[in-house]
Amino acid sequence: MKRRQFLRYASLFGASTLVPIGTQGWLARSFAENTSRKNLVVILLRGGMDGLNVVVPYNDPNYYEARPLIAIPATGEGRVLDLDGVFGLHPALVDLMPLWKNQTLGFVHNCGYRNNTRSHFAAQDYLENGTPGVKSTTDGWLNRLLKELPEGGVTQALSFTRTTPHILAGLNSVVNQPLGKGSNRRLPVDRPVIASAFDQLYQGTDALSTAYSEGIEAREIVLQELQAEMKESAQGAPSPKGFKADAGKIARLIRGKAQTQIAFLSFGGWDTHVNQGSSQGQLAKHLKNLGEGLATLVQELGSDYQNTMILVMSEFGRTVAENGNGGTDHGQGNVVWVLGGNLKGGQVDGKWRGLDSSQLYQGRDLAVTTDFRDAIAPILTSHLQLHPSQLARVFPDYQFQKELALFKSTS
Repeated sequence: MKRRQFLRYASLFGASTLVPIGTQGWLARSFAENTSRKNLVVILLRGGMDGLNVVVPYNDPNYYEARPLIAIPATGEGRVLDLDGVFGLHPALVDLMPLWKNQTLGFVHNCGYRNNTRSHFAAQDYLENGTPGVKSTTDGWLNRLLKELPEGGVTQALSFTRTTPHILAGLNSVVNQPLGKGSNRRLPVDRPVIASAFDQLYQGTDALSTAYSEGIEAREIVLQELQAEMKESAQGAPSPKGFKADAGKIARLIRGKAQTQIAFLSFGGWDTHVNQGSSQGQLAKHLKNLGEGLATLVQELGSDYQNTMILVMSEFGRTVAENGNGGTDHGQGNVVWVLGGNLKGGQVDGKWRGLDSSQLYQGRDLAVTTDFRDAIAPILTSHLQLHPSQLARVFPDYQFQKELALFKSTS
């Protein structure tokens, strides 16, 4: 059977099955118990999140002049949560304030990549492949990162999506495990008759048989962990909704037998052209769910949070000025969120230029003063211990520009 035919039959396993890609993907992996293993969780907010209403320059009068309807007020009801006297956090993210205060949360403003496209599809591709402007890159930077890490078990890398996203596309094996109510649904391959037929068909030591065995092993590990989590919550704690519930599952897969080291998930709904809202409204609802989920993830990770970095990004920011529909349009620079137990947080990093029209890109957007790869690089070198030569393979043909204060104390 040819590999392409195998991938077609693999749909019987569903989206939560490992489908190894390329010669490296066929290798069985063994992962010894390692309590100091460093982990990375990447969250992509698809649609272009409005970073100016997340980390708010509330002392800049230009902000309120540009956004008479949707600005987050500096005083009164629904006011910003002060961070450092210059910036404030959207009030819907109140659950994250303890992390800011204990310095395990920080932000990088004016972040992105220069000469950015305003197309969602192109911008997401560039953010995921890690080579902005190069459309021919077929693999993603997280998959290239996986190649540089010591090999782990079959669930070392998990994408909480139904199909493999571009950021994890490539030669190295990845498990897709969708979140939500259907995350542990039974599939055709779980039926004894079908399972027995496949077991007999792929009982050899050839590449396809090895791939099948790895897929079944990965599925069983993930399902056992998720089912155990559901049983525990039924013993007294009600199941929370949305990302908050999913965050507990992700933490369990990192902490438990799955030993997931690299996790990826994405959320949509950030393209706020119309009725974006201020302290309340469309954006605020999304931020509240995201903030609660992140706080839950940190709590559920427990001591493993010390060995985990969480990176939250979006493909581009929004225009500084609101539009005529009470929303914002596609922009440039944005804010990147970084959370981690070994972070010098409690600060807004990056080169902030203010919102005077002379400092804006094309007179309308936040200019990019920190390339997104400069925000990611120290996580890979200081946290995941990559050598500069390895970093160059993750982000090829890029000359790194600056060291960010958020990461100077990481080890």
